[in-house]
Amino acid sequence: MFYDLIIIGGGPAGLAAALYAARANLTTLLVEKTMPGGQVATTEHIENYPGFPEGINGFDMAMKFNEQARRFGTKIITEEVTELNLQGAVKKVTTAKNQYTAKSLILATGAQSTKLQVPGEAAFTGRGVSYCATCDGAFFREKVVAVVGGGDAAVEEAICLTKFASQVYLIHRRDALKATKVIQERAKSNPKITFVWNTVVEEIKGNDKVDELINKNLVSGEVSSLAADGIFIYVGMKPNTLFLPPEIKVTPEGYIITNEEMETSIPGVFAAGDLRKKLLRQVVTAVADGAIAAVAAEKHIENFQEG
Repeated sequence: MFYDLIIIGGGPAGLAAALYAARANLTTLLVEKTMPGGQVATTEHIENYPGFPEGINGFDMAMKFNEQARRFGTKIITEEVTELNLQGAVKKVTTAKNQYTAKSLILATGAQSTKLQVPGEAAFTGRGVSYCATCDGAFFREKVVAVVGGGDAAVEEAICLTKFASQVYLIHRRDALKATKVIQERAKSNPKITFVWNTVVEEIKGNDKVDELINKNLVSGEVSSLAADGIFIYVGMKPNTLFLPPEIKVTPEGYIITNEEMETSIPGVFAAGDLRKKLLRQVVTAVADGAIAAVAAEKHIENFQEG
């Protein structure tokens, strides 16, 4: 089964790439191991995507992306990629069921937030547990929230949340932050931020939504309860790139390095979305990445020479 373009990953980046590629009359295959939509499909409400002034349910948005990509002829299959062979002009994609080949390849498998792996985290995701203050902060106006983490992302998001929340607790397992000094000082001078040092969250509790955190002080061993309406977790991100062959250059954290045309270190192989080294990981930037990658792939395909 030979295609002009294979896209691995069915989130906003992959679906946008599929839309642009299919509209350019490229034979396009999108391979997604679960349900198209990616993390967007599990987001209850999205307020910061242009064109939806009242916001939109994440699942509904994902289905619209999916429908639009299919409308122009994208073939979408549910299979998990087990191996890539990127040597030579023809790119080979192997799944548990089949092998597919193409003139060009777009990687769009995204990234996932590192989880605390504590009771209640999964159950309350989208109901008080969040991994994106930019996405969900506005839902916590005049509420009490906690942020877990001590790096730049955690501290910056804690500061961001003070625009909405009445009180922000910054919980860190050590007695000093890892964030850069200027960000630390900004947080420490903010009267809405309270620091909870040497502490980890052991359980997230609630009824319909989060209303309590069970914390443990790592120095004293004391277990305590903290009333909170939400918890934002920033203990790291992991790009979904472990399946990639070593010839694709990545950062020490595993994010794929690309140029402005989304091309990776291998000609004809592009990357789009959250798995790419970039400043901002949002739906709008993923969609932009996908569109650019598809156009760049089309140019590569125009000059394709096998062998």
